[in-house]
Amino acid sequence: MESDSQLVVRAQRGEQQAFAELVRRYRSLVFRLAVSILGKEFIPEAEDVAQEVFLKVHDAIGSFRGEAEFSSWIYRIAFNQAVNLKARVRFRSPHADESVLYRAVSPGPGPHRQAETALRDRALAGCIQTLPEVYQSALRLYYWLGAGVAAFHGRTCPEPAA
Repeated sequence: MESDSQLVVRAQRGEQQAFAELVRRYRSLVFRLAVSILGKEFIPEAEDVAQEVFLKVHDAIGSFRGEAEFSSWIYRIAFNQAVNLKARVRFRSPHADESVLYRAVSPGPGPHRQAETALRDRALAGCIQTLPEVYQSALRLYYWLGAGVAAFHGRTCPEPAA
């Protein structure tokens, strides 16, 4: 399996298959990052962000000098795109369709438990909102999306010693 840097070199030479492999490797991370910044209510916008990120990467791959890992570079582009969009859509209501009705009545916890959970979640979200966006994103990625620091460097973490 080729490394990211090998694929980048090939993509810089115009090999579309190499670029397609980079997209395949990073599309999920880019999309999850966008959702973590925009919120689960803005999935269509997160899809747009992901598409814009790969268009930007395609246009700028020739100027990528490899001073940073490709994963860090694409993460930064995705982060900036999502934060910029979040600033523009801050006052728009999220997308809702008929699936909201199906989730409204559920066999899950009762109304009292749901209210407690909602209060806790709002309090936690309020605390998180006071953090700078970069820290908010790091928390979302780590706790909600399961992406550790190693995910941004294209490396896997070693297994803990038994």
